[in-house]
Amino acid sequence: MNHNTPITPRPLPLPSLAEDRQRVASAAQLREQGLSNADVAARCRPGGGWQQILPGVFLLRLGQPTSEDRLRAALLYASRPGAVPGEGPESMITGLAALALHRFSAAPPLPTVDRIDVLVPRTRRLRSTGWVRVVRAQETPEPLDVAGVPVAPVARALADAVSGLTDAGLVRRLLTEAVRGGHCEPGAVVRELNHARLLSRPHVVDAVDSLLAEGRSIAEERLYEMVREFGLPDPLWNVDLRLPGGPHLGGLDAYWPDQAVAVELDTRAPRQDDDALWSEYTRKREHLERLGITVVHITPRKLREAMEQQATVVRTALMAASDRQPAAYVVVLPR
Repeated sequence: MNHNTPITPRPLPLPSLAEDRQRVASAAQLREQGLSNADVAARCRPGGGWQQILPGVFLLRLGQPTSEDRLRAALLYASRPGAVPGEGPESMITGLAALALHRFSAAPPLPTVDRIDVLVPRTRRLRSTGWVRVVRAQETPEPLDVAGVPVAPVARALADAVSGLTDAGLVRRLLTEAVRGGHCEPGAVVRELNHARLLSRPHVVDAVDSLLAEGRSIAEERLYEMVREFGLPDPLWNVDLRLPGGPHLGGLDAYWPDQAVAVELDTRAPRQDDDALWSEYTRKREHLERLGITVVHITPRKLREAMEQQATVVRTALMAASDRQPAAYVVVLPR
């Protein structure tokens, strides 16, 4: 008998893993299957058929991991030890990989994304390793399920992607697609960029300016659509109001002079001066209402998600005009 003959690793029973066609497993999962560390090490030696692709995470076959394998491996690496399945993910994919999963055409295809960003709670003790970057959040958002993968919402994924990008053109394309594609509102994007302290970077500020212009343009188009689709009377569009011989009262997106009803799109960007800007909005609204003008504030999100409801609000304000005291006379000028 030749005692120098290499020992072939014995077949290992993995019924549930095989049934699930799972190609990636953590050390904890393998232990649950009754495999010892020695068994796993044997499988990862030449001829064993497995390989370790991240600390404590194994690919149960040879060859390059697929995009799906890398996503699963990143999530397994970031999973909390002792986490109970079914309690909901504590980690989620974010950054460029998440945008690729959200089907952003401006994001690189998933197989070409060199780094997988994983979002975890701030308190987790976990280091970036290999092609996995750990991103910490003060408060983790509710993940979205994309093809069975927990993925950060678009606004958060954008902020995490932008934090690692220096290509101004790519940043602008990603932010514009987020709004133009209806993934989220400009305010949500700017809020996340502000929380991530990215608004001090010149190329990000330039992209945000383009984003806000894009968001306002889309909101205006939806406002035109609301008036047309729900049969509201045609207003005067984009006007300034002034008292005769007096001060400027402010600009409005739509104004019905016979009923003294105005619509103002609330497209504020939540930056550092948000409180001051909101105070300005409030002062203008209170001033106009003291003059007998009803001001209806509509957000781009409400126009997108509940257009019929917003049309009802405006129609109700128009119908109620006859029950109010006549408004003060104002001068209407094109804006």
